[in-house]
Formats: sequence, C-alpha cells, structure tokens
Amino acid sequence: MSSPNTTPTNDLPRHLAHLGLYATSDSLDDLLARATKGRWAPRQLLEEIARAELAERARRGLQRRLQRSRLGRFKMMADFDWHWPKRIDREAIERALTLEFLKEGRNFILLGSNGLGKTMISKNIAHAAVLAGYSVLFRTAAELIEDLQVDSPEARRRKIALYSRPHLVCVDEVGYLSYDNHAADLLYEVVNRRYEQKSLIVTTNRAFKEWNQVFPNATCIATLLDRLTHHADVTKIEGDSYRVKESEQEAASRRKKS
Repeated sequence: MSSPNTTPTNDLPRHLAHLGLYATSDSLDDLLARATKGRWAPRQLLEEIARAELAERARRGLQRRLQRSRLGRFKMMADFDWHWPKRIDREAIERALTLEFLKEGRNFILLGSNGLGKTMISKNIAHAAVLAGYSVLFRTAAELIEDLQVDSPEARRRKIALYSRPHLVCVDEVGYLSYDNHAADLLYEVVNRRYEQKSLIVTTNRAFKEWNQVFPNATCIATLLDRLTHHADVTKIEGDSYRVKESEQEAASRRKKS
C-alpha cells in the first residue's frame, strides 16, 4: 500500500499530463529507460524533460494556429508557374513571403483577373506567417461579411474585435460578388481596426476604381480604400487564367487517349 504522499507509478503519466507535461507523459517509460541506461544526472534528466516539453508546446501551438487560420488545402509556391502571367512582380511577392510587411504593419494587396494564382500566393504567405509563429485568419470576402452580418450590435462588435486580434488577416476574392452598402461598412470596420497596427492581405479581381460596383451606393468606399492602401504594397498580376490553360491541356490529353 502506498503512503498518502506517494504517487502510484501507474498514475504518474496521468498526473504529468494534468500538469501539461504531455511529451513526458507520453514517453515516460522510454525516458526513464534512457536515463537509467545512460546514468543521467538529475540535471540532465530535467534538461531533457524541458527540451521535450518545449518542442511539444511548439508543435501544439503550430497545430492550433493552422486550425484557427482555416487556410485549407493549397499548392505550394514551388508549383507556381512564374512564366505564365504576362506581368507579375516576382520580387514583390518573394519579398512578401519573407514577412517583412508584417513587422511593419503594412498591407499586401494582390490585384488581377481570375485564375492567375492570387489565392495561392496569399495562402502561401499566410502559411509562412503561421510557421513563423504569427496568428492568422484567412477568409473570403463573402465569408467575412456573412460572419459580421448579425442583428445584435453587441455580437457584431465582438466579431469585429476578433478580426482585429490576429497578426495577419487575409480577405480573399473581394470583387467576385456584389454586396449592399452595409457590407462595405462592415469591411471598413475591419480595415479601420487594423489600420497602422496589423497587416491585411487582400486579393481582388477589380481595380480600385471599380469597387463602387462591388459595393453600390456605399459612402465609405473612398475612406476604406484610403486606409487600406495608405501603408500597402499593391502588386498587379496580368494574363490569362491558368485554370483555363489546365482545362484545355486536360481536354487535349483526353482527346489523344481516345
């Protein structure tokens, strides 16, 4: 029978996990076997526990940030065909991938027609930010506006506050749908909360002068664009849709096989 001050051996992993020492809990038997075989000094054992726990904490933190970002699946930049667009500022995009704009609280805007890789590029930048320890939220413009269109002013304030907290917020596909003037006010609130503090990535298929068509009758468009572009790197991509090219290649391949 164990004394009141003694932790039963079979309960130790559970107690370690309760204390948040998950790596030690999961590998306790192996850790003790290595310590015994190597005749580790107490300090060496503690150093190994600290190293394993720090690594596990970093792994769990990365996993949480990836889940919260909602990046989903995407192609890596290694698969990007830099030669397909007729015009692309590769230097600006590669500079954005270094995340320097995040440190300066600047925005990064990708402008171009459909199918040229704007979403792919923005997701790669966002993924790099997650790997570097930044908190990230990735949403399409439609998702963001739908999320903020709640009846309760208090609930709306809470949601807008959520979009002000991450180090980086990505708003994808602005201009693919049209919205009412109230939607522009909601987007403005997000931009305004982050203005000169935290970065945004925005992708759009519409020139800024056409945003009045995206948000008809919205009175805040000029102010929204002023704050969005004030501290921003705007990169324009021109060319034909790469997706159309891939579809044509797949169709040609099927014709050859038949």
